[in-house]
Amino acid sequence: MAEAGVGEAAERLPHPRRADGGTVGGTGDGRQAAAVRSRRAGSESTALLEAALCRENLMAAYRRVVRNKGAAGIDGVTVDELWAYCQAHWPSIRERLLEGRYRPSPVREVRIPKPGGGSRALGIPTVIDRLIQQALVQVLSPILDPTFSGDSYGFRPGRSAHQAVERARGHVAAGRRWVVDLDLAQFFDRVNHDVLMARLARRIKDKRVLRLIRRYLQAGVMAGGVVSPRAAGTPQGGPLSPLLSNVLLDELDRELERRGHRFVRHADDVSVYVCSPEAGARVLASLERFLWRRLRLVVNREKSAVDRPWKRTLLGYTMTAHREPKLRVAPSSVQRLKARLRAALRRGRGRNLQRVLAALQPVIRGWVAYFRLAETKAAFEALDQWLRRRLRCLLWRQWKHWRTRARRLMQHGVERLRAYRSATNGRGPWWNAGAAHMHAAIPARWLHRQGLVSFLGEHRRLASTT
Repeated sequence: MAEAGVGEAAERLPHPRRADGGTVGGTGDGRQAAAVRSRRAGSESTALLEAALCRENLMAAYRRVVRNKGAAGIDGVTVDELWAYCQAHWPSIRERLLEGRYRPSPVREVRIPKPGGGSRALGIPTVIDRLIQQALVQVLSPILDPTFSGDSYGFRPGRSAHQAVERARGHVAAGRRWVVDLDLAQFFDRVNHDVLMARLARRIKDKRVLRLIRRYLQAGVMAGGVVSPRAAGTPQGGPLSPLLSNVLLDELDRELERRGHRFVRHADDVSVYVCSPEAGARVLASLERFLWRRLRLVVNREKSAVDRPWKRTLLGYTMTAHREPKLRVAPSSVQRLKARLRAALRRGRGRNLQRVLAALQPVIRGWVAYFRLAETKAAFEALDQWLRRRLRCLLWRQWKHWRTRARRLMQHGVERLRAYRSATNGRGPWWNAGAAHMHAAIPARWLHRQGLVSFLGEHRRLASTT
């Protein structure tokens, strides 16, 4: 990136000086965010937009956008081109922002498959709009986050899905052995703009910030080259969307607290823990009325239910039915992982096994790291057995001809006659992958020497270090 003009004025976006995220005058996002907060006068300030556009905050926002990467918006400008774009256009953009004349670009619609079937729409803003949104989030979050409920865990600093799952288990262990599993129908597509802006106006006094947020909400959506207006919803894909969803659903949290319910909310996943199915049915019906009357949100009755916690899934986990329940991996999470691994193995049919295993390592380690709270080992053992069989199946396919299969089996220690009989048995690859001759030729220890990471071994390693 060019460094001309860096630091000439506070309103010019500065260039990062070090790869670790620090600058000559600071040591990274944390100190810069603290400097921003020290400038901010609080939620009653009318200078919130200036705080968002100050030098330190913009630098922190720039590095966050670059670190998050992501696809280009409708203008085709990539994250790698953001700095050059800002060099050319930022002064005029900043002026329009401060004068209230800035108009966000429409978002680019991308549809991704949902785990349960169907698809979810993502709205990809342009990189300059992602920068502005991130700058807004960094000044709004210290104002808004302290006002949120302690039982809200999604998209909040210092909070995680693991904390939400542990909290849910605590409610069940305390005797709340029924759960109202609440599903909000197309939540991010149905957010009422007027309702959301009214909640924001109670906490933010800078009208320019409120006007800019509304313009982001109302920016159109480009799909198939056609821009359509948007009258409702806050599309997933931009930095502002998670914060705005918490602002809206905080009213639901406060209502649950007022009623004395035990609950956990992570984004739009809401679980309320009660003592009986009758109480659960009453809670579900009353919350359905509350959500529509106050927030104009609809409960999906087909996916919502009153059930036992061990029959439902929360953030990929479920639990056992013991008096002191144990966390375990939900079967649906295992099936999604298997689908991902199948796709990776299909791509690896013509590749060296060690390269295939190297590509699988980060997937396995990341998955086990997320499910490290699981206290039952059955899912990890089953996945180890399944993946080893998949890898043997991959090798059997790669060997192709029966002569090659016989030769490879003998190279791996299988007796000659047995190798020829196995190679010509006429069975399919999956059957042979589970047969004794492939277990003898390709044992687990051989696969581990090639680079296979064990699910159970990785889980035990993480458990011993935490």
